[in-house]
Amino acid sequence: MGLLLRQLKKTYVGPDGSTVPVIDIAELYLADGEQAALVGASGCGKTTLLHLIAGILTPDSVTVLFGYDPDNPANGDAVVDLTRLAESQRDEFRGRYMGYIFQTHHLLAGFTALENVLLGMTFTGRKHDRSWAEHLLSEVGLADRLHYRPQKLSLGQQQRVAVARALANRPRLVLADEPTGALDAANAQQVLELIRQLCAEVGASLLLVSRIW
Repeated sequence: MGLLLRQLKKTYVGPDGSTVPVIDIAELYLADGEQAALVGASGCGKTTLLHLIAGILTPDSVTVLFGYDPDNPANGDAVVDLTRLAESQRDEFRGRYMGYIFQTHHLLAGFTALENVLLGMTFTGRKHDRSWAEHLLSEVGLADRLHYRPQKLSLGQQQRVAVARALANRPRLVLADEPTGALDAANAQQVLELIRQLCAEVGASLLLVSRIW
């Protein structure tokens, strides 16, 4: 799913009442199936950008087009402008077409690895696909940990479950916000490779914020 951002702006009001610009991007295009990394210093607005793309935050001004293809302008009817959707519609669109990987795993402690991945399908409008969830966990090296709860898994294993969960709905776009920030170098590289591999497997575009690429 191609992604086009135009005139993306986001500002906040500072403690003294002044306007603080956080995001100001003239244009950004991510082709269908493309993988790209965002690199920048802490606090420069990388997470804010991902939240704007996901429709979690509302921009001051922007056009966010999903399904855009510059080589096929006739596909205009298939393009979705996220900024024109109501909040409930944005939530539904995000659940169906996006996967989000956070810096920390945000797994539910009372559920097993398999159940956490199945929960990733809850808001997609699709039935739970146990075989797909098991396949994803196998792909991230956790075929023998399906029924382990997060507290029985290492930090690296927990983040692998989070990666599998983000791919549970077979998304068209995956947003990854410093997904390896809490891991050591060896685990970080492995998790990054898994994210890239699984996105390629499902044909998802990937926009990732990380210190390693």
